[in-house]
Amino acid sequence: QVQLVESGGGLVQAGGSLRLSCLASGFSSFESIAVAWFRQGSGKEREAISCIEAPGLNTPYANSVKGRFTISRDSAKSTTFLQMQGLKPEDTAMYTCAADVRGYCSVRWQNAAEYNYWGQGTQVTVAS
Repeated sequence: QVQLVESGGGLVQAGGSLRLSCLASGFSSFESIAVAWFRQGSGKEREAISCIEAPGLNTPYANSVKGRFTISRDSAKSTTFLQMQGLKPEDTAMYTCAADVRGYCSVRWQNAAEYNYWGQGTQVTVAS
């Protein structure tokens, strides 16, 4: 059974940091999937944050997080990470990871329809 399980969310003060994790299981191999992070704030549209493919050379970012967030992956742990620094109140959202079984971040990586599997999400709240 394919699963994506996020963790690491929480409440943080503006300017603080958090690291989110997305544990993948049930895939033929972790290297066979590309993983993206999305977020959706209350009353806002879902926004693609970043994507990473094995071996992690292609990592596009949304302009809103470029220079503050870093995506990475650890094949030994089948886990994708999102390191978030310089957090702002506008970063408050439910953060969800998604997997593309084609194994690469397509030119349409910001389109949710490109992804086959989704996690349940982890809430990030940034207090001002």
